[in-house]
Amino acid sequence: MNQIIIILHQPQDERNIGAVVRAMKNMGLHRLRLVAPVAYQPADLLRIAHRSEAVLDAIEHFADLPSALADVHYVVGSSERSHPEHPMAYDARALAPQLLSRAQNGLVALLFGPEDHGLDRTALDCCHLILRLPTDPSYPSLNLAQAVLLTLYELRMAAHGPLPPPPPRTPAPGAAHATLAQLLTATMAASGFVKAGDGTTSLHRLRRLLIRAEPDATELALLNALLRQILSALRYNTP
Repeated sequence: MNQIIIILHQPQDERNIGAVVRAMKNMGLHRLRLVAPVAYQPADLLRIAHRSEAVLDAIEHFADLPSALADVHYVVGSSERSHPEHPMAYDARALAPQLLSRAQNGLVALLFGPEDHGLDRTALDCCHLILRLPTDPSYPSLNLAQAVLLTLYELRMAAHGPLPPPPPRTPAPGAAHATLAQLLTATMAASGFVKAGDGTTSLHRLRRLLIRAEPDATELALLNALLRQILSALRYNTP
């Protein structure tokens, strides 16, 4: 499971970070990325995550989510939100074998949002699928560390069983998708398709379309080159 990364997006409580570190150590994972986390002291985390120095010392810090996803090929977000435009949702047990299979050919990230409101629309736009943990409808909210532990448990159990074959192609990494989003925004504005500074809804839908399609790096590079050429022509011909 070395190709599976846990990403905590804007975690707000250092105790939860420590509990996640401990959960990862319990389940044999060691790659943790923190995006704009609350300030914390490593010594405080160790009070919760006893003997987990190997995981703690390997934590990577990022200022924003696109940077944390730059080298990731497949992103699964944990969320209880439901919306027709969001990715398809699956429970952790059903999804675990697929994630382990995908991890054979690229980096897979499990993305968890802030404790108070979870992943927002921008973060969900980066996800290929949504992971849900079945809970009682009268009290569905899980603590961040609990959600991570339950998800990793399902992965660990799935690792002992048969896995589906990996997909024939590896999706393009996050950095290529981030570049595409920038080029789409600029091209839509330069062409008059949307007003400058507008177009959020259109961009959201186009990004969702491309995430669902899972283009590989070569295909996305072709799209990016095409948009650069169109944008250059539009700017050159603008009076």
